[in-house]
Amino acid sequence: MANAQAPHSSTGRYWPVPVLRAALTLVPAAAITFNADHSAEFGLFVFGAFALLSGLTVGLLSRRMLADPRERSLFVVQGAVGVVAGLLALLFHAGGLGFFLFLVSVWAAVTGFLELYSGIRARRRDPADRDWLLVGAVTVLLAVIFLLLPPNAVVSVGLFGAYLVMLGVYLAIAGFSLKWSGTDAARALTASPNDSDTL
Repeated sequence: MANAQAPHSSTGRYWPVPVLRAALTLVPAAAITFNADHSAEFGLFVFGAFALLSGLTVGLLSRRMLADPRERSLFVVQGAVGVVAGLLALLFHAGGLGFFLFLVSVWAAVTGFLELYSGIRARRRDPADRDWLLVGAVTVLLAVIFLLLPPNAVVSVGLFGAYLVMLGVYLAIAGFSLKWSGTDAARALTASPNDSDTL
């Protein structure tokens, strides 16, 4: 998942962020998968909890673990959008199918474009760039599908659950790939001869 380049200065510290995001994504994915109730109210409750917790995780941890100020700002904004969307979903969980489709679409469009832009901006400069590009693109695609989807609660909530499953698995692999690539790079740096050894 992560590029096999020289690691960015934050790579060794950043890998827990996608791993935690994966955990926070797979829990609601399991809740949707193993629950027969795919009503709009249930969907809003699950989405609200997911968006709130993942928004806090992305915003707070990225602020501490990303070295680039612009990347840090983008992910803090992304996290804030998630927190606001999550709170709205939880406060108005009886808002119905239209509100569920609207809220998920807006959240996915905004956070997806922010993550996609972060990946484009960090391209070939940060080992996490490819992961941000893919996660952003898939999230934007979710927004487009929800906008075009015929209003059906079972289909909409089920589709959101499928998105969470794919996202959670990918983020877990991406996070551990970042960890392992950072470890390998550190070992290579330690094993490489320094200037005094070559004299």
